[in-house]
Amino acid sequence: MDVTLHLAQDPEADALLGRSPLAALVGMLLDQQVPMEWAFKGPRTIADRLGAGATGDLDAHDIAAADPEAFAGLLSEKPAVHRYPGSMAKRIQQLCQYLVEHYDGDAEGVWRGVGSGAELRKRLEELPGFGKQKAQIFLALLGKQLGVTPTGWREAAGAYGEPESFRSVADITGPESLAKVRAHKQEMKAAAKAKSSAR
Repeated sequence: MDVTLHLAQDPEADALLGRSPLAALVGMLLDQQVPMEWAFKGPRTIADRLGAGATGDLDAHDIAAADPEAFAGLLSEKPAVHRYPGSMAKRIQQLCQYLVEHYDGDAEGVWRGVGSGAELRKRLEELPGFGKQKAQIFLALLGKQLGVTPTGWREAAGAYGEPESFRSVADITGPESLAKVRAHKQEMKAAAKAKSSAR
């Protein structure tokens, strides 16, 4: 896996996301209740604070074995990695512990050699912190930008798998598509708000 992503809108952070399956999973995990760029910049910040160096990577074994308090402190340092650094630190460690237990710490093992889109979605949904929607969005990202295209991947990703749908991070390839995805999210929020106030 070595592609150019544009999710963090930051060259170093995006380079890490494009070459590190674990960084991509952690970015997806962080992508809630904060702006997308902030979430996907998180893995680079964590790698820096762990002392991984300029070309450094995240290591599932190291994170899984880290002292929980120390790891939470690392995410809480200013600027914080997330709006809720303590709970996110716990989730990241749970994710890494799961990867160590089930995939020997190899995040790419989640999708390597997978037989179908349905199987891949099931594997993603089994990851700590990944519900159905997050699994579908990440599956769409794998298919659209990372070359992971098992049979039926678009169907398994639901609406997020549709070509040029601009619904999620899976469709962000630069500033223009980021603006389209952001506009779509705002439309969805407005529609949900209108629906709840109509009750």
